[in-house]
Amino acid sequence: MKKDFLKMQDLSKDELFEILDLAADLKDKQHRGIPHKLLEGKTLGMIFEKSSTRTRVSFETGIYQLGGTGLFLSSKETQLGRGEPIKDTARVLSRYLDGIMIRTFGQEIVEELAQYSSIPVINALTDYAHPCQILADLLTIKEHKGGFDGRKMCFIGDGANNMANSLVVGGLMAGMDVAVATPAGYEPDPTVLKYAEQYGSKFTLTESVMEAAKDCDALFTDVWSSMGMEAEIEERKRIFKDYQINSDVMAVANKDAMVQHCLPAHRGEEITDEVFEAHADEIFDEAENRLHAQKAVMVKLMK
Repeated sequence: MKKDFLKMQDLSKDELFEILDLAADLKDKQHRGIPHKLLEGKTLGMIFEKSSTRTRVSFETGIYQLGGTGLFLSSKETQLGRGEPIKDTARVLSRYLDGIMIRTFGQEIVEELAQYSSIPVINALTDYAHPCQILADLLTIKEHKGGFDGRKMCFIGDGANNMANSLVVGGLMAGMDVAVATPAGYEPDPTVLKYAEQYGSKFTLTESVMEAAKDCDALFTDVWSSMGMEAEIEERKRIFKDYQINSDVMAVANKDAMVQHCLPAHRGEEITDEVFEAHADEIFDEAENRLHAQKAVMVKLMK
């Protein structure tokens, strides 16, 4: 029976750790120049309704390193952009490909694609979830901190965005305490808050940046205005102006706390240039780990 990766809730804790272990192994092999053509002869279709730098390059490079082929499919250049139903596209592509990766807007699009597809579907980003990024984030925390038990992560910014939704689930599942600092009205999705209930006091939702950052081991943020929110930029700058990772915030975190950002960063908004540069090595480790985490997902689903 085929398995998809559409959101962090699709994984069990055991599956999460299996992916992280495999990602670490594949990263080691890549760095040491050891071939790992685990998906030789396989083809991944990559549907992009949202443009991207990191997502396209990391998936296309990843499937190549695994011995397979990636096909870039822009919605503007396929029948999807001309109104073909998702369910028809899913059934056609299932006859040609071994897996589908999609970066799009609504979560319902990837859910329908997976429902009608007979091959694995990977969510590379929706407005609701960014699960592949969170795997990279957790891999980076594991590398820098050695593990998750007794650790605290926090997210500062728009709690309703895909990063916050997926970080809450992934962080709690991994065993960390998770705090989200966001203005009233920008809380994570109700499905995410419902998931977090089972973890009790390990999850904190607050409007206070300092409360969320206190004794934190890993601090996360994201842009205040995501793709598709261009008309709201000035209003969102006003709303989120105090939700910034800066030196004052870092002072209440643990002394050796790390900072993560899924990029691109708007320095001077959600994070200061000073903090970004002080933690640049960690942030670009995180960016690299998209490659290795996604390779692990492809191997698990497509091998």
